[in-house]
Amino acid sequence: MNTDRWLTIALAPLAITQMQAQDKVQPERTDKRPNIILFMVDDMGWQDTSLPFWTQKTRFNELYETPNMERLARQGMMFTQAYASSISSPTRCSLLTGTNVARHRVTNWTLKKGETTDMKSDILELPEWNYNGICQVKGIPNTYYATSFVQLLKDSGYHTIHCGKAHFGALDTPGESPLHLGFEVNITGHAAGGLASYLGEQNYGHTKDGKATSLMSIPGLEKYWGTSTFATEALTIEAIKALDHAKQLQQPFYLYMSHYAVHIPIDKDMRFYDKYKKKGMPDHEAAYAALIEGMDKSLGDLLDWVDKNGEADNTIVLFMSDNGGFSSDSSIRDGEIHTQNAPLRSGKGSAYEGGIREPMIVRWPGVVKPDTKCDSYLEIEDFYPTLLEMAQVKKYKTVQPIDGISFMPLLTQSGDPSKKRNLYWNCPNIWGNKGPGIGPTCTIRSGDWKLIYFYESGRKELYNIPTDIGEKNDLSATHPDITKRLSKELGKYLRKVDGQRPSFKATGKPCPWPDESTQIQPLVQQTTLSDKIIPINTIPF
Repeated sequence: MNTDRWLTIALAPLAITQMQAQDKVQPERTDKRPNIILFMVDDMGWQDTSLPFWTQKTRFNELYETPNMERLARQGMMFTQAYASSISSPTRCSLLTGTNVARHRVTNWTLKKGETTDMKSDILELPEWNYNGICQVKGIPNTYYATSFVQLLKDSGYHTIHCGKAHFGALDTPGESPLHLGFEVNITGHAAGGLASYLGEQNYGHTKDGKATSLMSIPGLEKYWGTSTFATEALTIEAIKALDHAKQLQQPFYLYMSHYAVHIPIDKDMRFYDKYKKKGMPDHEAAYAALIEGMDKSLGDLLDWVDKNGEADNTIVLFMSDNGGFSSDSSIRDGEIHTQNAPLRSGKGSAYEGGIREPMIVRWPGVVKPDTKCDSYLEIEDFYPTLLEMAQVKKYKTVQPIDGISFMPLLTQSGDPSKKRNLYWNCPNIWGNKGPGIGPTCTIRSGDWKLIYFYESGRKELYNIPTDIGEKNDLSATHPDITKRLSKELGKYLRKVDGQRPSFKATGKPCPWPDESTQIQPLVQQTTLSDKIIPINTIPF
């Protein structure tokens, strides 16, 4: 036999395998800008984690298990005073537009075109706010016209992915779909701000013949129907598939991993539920703890993907929640509380800290010093200029003014943009649940001081946040000079951005602005669920 010919035949498969391997080797990416993952959780309170964002651990930090949040914090920077709006849509619209809630006027949650979601009042006529949300085109009534930062990222060369909850615009409006706001990929994002079911066994809120049982039914996860795959896990699997594809495109990517968790319903994630039952927790609380750990596992899976794919050194990961935990007085279900925010007061929908202070972490290898903590404050609209700066998008035009201020100096520890800066909130609406701080309010945070103004009563409450994180001691009567100064600054700002306010039904006259009301009275304190701090050793586990 001809030896040369035999060798050629024998080595041919090896040569083909080597050629195939070479074909699979990805060329080096020419655009070296960092990938960005924004991991947004829904309704997650400041205390719904084993990672303490306070000066000490609390019973809640002992209760929940979030090892991947702890992992992210060891690798990055924790923010102890990160703020959002107290309701989902206002936060998400500020994120996408870079504008303060008082300016964009999406001041409550959105769902149906042309319909408000406000609770009714016998006393107040609520304003015509932008209940259709935001969008990228002019002319839609009750809609804020804006340029999304995601569109700017896309235009600059980023591959943009949306996975999970959107809640930017009402049904049948352009802002309903993330694809209209700069995202190239949309996984399940639609108009609804909640979900019908987390359970694959329930088809995530669809009947066997495919009909949605409510507007909250999650679209686009049909392949998991009839399985035991929890919605949080299904979204994570789909996000990782999108990342696998993104890696093939040779572009930097932006992933908005926007979970429906930990929003109600509190369905049982059986991957973790039994663990918390064995601790002696009631069913509802064990289910909520499992929801939290399922969210944390998703974070870990994404961090693992980044590590395994050699992208860790060039990927920024940001963790944030859209509002405080669902913890107001009427958030009891079947006599059980599934979440509390103590030492913060109240929860979702409230102007108190429990409604607006969020858990936030940023990891950026080579830029953010690992295992650090930042106590300076920032607000959700600050993400807009910060993310664009991270992506090195230096020059851009928007149709709206940008209220956000980049927190890059906080990340690099080169400055503090929070100094001498005021934060503002406006909620001239009635959200839903009853509870402390819920109702038509406007708020200002200025240094250590925070003033809340209640439109209906004209009452003002003043707190020194560093010394009174639970907002139990109203100082408006004892510090009238500070109350007057902050009232003036808050009223001036709301007029400047054309903020809205309710009117009195009896007279048709608008409620006074905070600097027009002189009513100051000591606060009669209410003992609420989130006010109660129970020693850890009294919890039955």
